[in-house]
Amino acid sequence: MTRVAEKIDICPVSELPPGGMRMVEWEDLEIGVFNCKGEILAIEDRCSHDNGTLVEGELDQETCTVECPRHGSRFDLHTGKPLALPAYVPVETFPVTIEDEMIKVEVE
Repeated sequence: MTRVAEKIDICPVSELPPGGMRMVEWEDLEIGVFNCKGEILAIEDRCSHDNGTLVEGELDQETCTVECPRHGSRFDLHTGKPLALPAYVPVETFPVTIEDEMIKVEVE
């Protein structure tokens, strides 16, 4: 059975200003949604090193990265790739759209 992509509503754009972060749950996934200098990005909210929650970390808007608060691994919000050890496995990224001022994330 192939799964069809589904768009889930996150929040109005006005509720996630630049520098804002939000975690949403969908089925068994936790997704971190970030506003990096006006660009909305979504990644799996789970450090691939020890499952720490990334939305509790520090968002660097200059590089569009988030640092895991547990051990300092940094993840690229565009690719999900870790940029600093101890994490070395990428996390999943999700397509984001904005429709009628509502942020939506595409999940499968």
